[in-house]
Amino acid sequence: MDFGVVLQTDPPASEVVRLMKAADDRGFTYGWTFDSVVLWQEPFVIFSQILSATRHLTVGPMVTNPSTRDWSVTASLFATLNDMFGNRTVCGIGRGDSARRVIGQPPANLATLRDAMHVIKELAEGREVLHHDTPVRIPWVRDGKLEMWMAAYGPKALKLVGEQADGFILQTADPAITRWTIGAVREAASAAGRDPDAITMCVAAPAYVGDDIPHQREQLRWFGGMVGNHVADLVSRYGDSGPVPHELTDYIKGRQAYDYSHHGRAGNPSTDFVPDQIVDRFCLVGPESAHIERLQELKELGVHQFSLYLMHDQRDETLNAYSKIIQKV
Repeated sequence: MDFGVVLQTDPPASEVVRLMKAADDRGFTYGWTFDSVVLWQEPFVIFSQILSATRHLTVGPMVTNPSTRDWSVTASLFATLNDMFGNRTVCGIGRGDSARRVIGQPPANLATLRDAMHVIKELAEGREVLHHDTPVRIPWVRDGKLEMWMAAYGPKALKLVGEQADGFILQTADPAITRWTIGAVREAASAAGRDPDAITMCVAAPAYVGDDIPHQREQLRWFGGMVGNHVADLVSRYGDSGPVPHELTDYIKGRQAYDYSHHGRAGNPSTDFVPDQIVDRFCLVGPESAHIERLQELKELGVHQFSLYLMHDQRDETLNAYSKIIQKV
């Protein structure tokens, strides 16, 4: 199993680079950041510094979206980094949540996302593509490579992952949800004539190693609120008795308004509705042995990469603990 780390691009950017270098030194192979440029700093500028400071990390957004940048801009950003540092980027992409909502815009629809993934990949890898009804090619790209990993929860989005994406990002470590979503992706890939084994399966969730579980839960409760934003969209589309598992939908019944100024942060006051059992299911908490047990379970379900969110008060300590865990999974 590969391991990644996910950070917000809070200033100073030098601290983001420091933590990514620490992850690189401890055996992590992927470095991800949020991409919401009003709430945090522009990630692509910081990616160049991360790539310069590390030897092994592949970097990318978890996740970007089709709507805040022109697709040619997104493709050129990745292609430039790859030209400078040797194809060490990956494009995590979804419909858009905080990046869109904080500027008063809704997430993109799946048809737009489908087209964006195609255009961005083609341009970043140096091929001509029709963009805005115009043939476009980036002429300076040589031997470019860019995998598109799509984040998804709902049935239609999971189908699109299986049909088109190079990788699948699931933002929760709940085994039941992992089993259902990976199964849906693999089924869609087979139906589309693709090899399901060629799709990288990535689970991303907060991890906090230690014995003070009540404190860990309070530090990680924000994650259930973040996931709840996407689940609320699913419930509005499919209803609470639709095809989406109850493990994913039941807990948001007490959800109220969500304040994005606290998005992804410990102590988020918009996440009081998230119960302890959701934190325990969606995140990795407890001593090292509990993390190893959950990671082995995820691995058996077909997960190729676990990427841990480090939005809590023990970031360096968690990286140090995972340097040992990585060797045991």
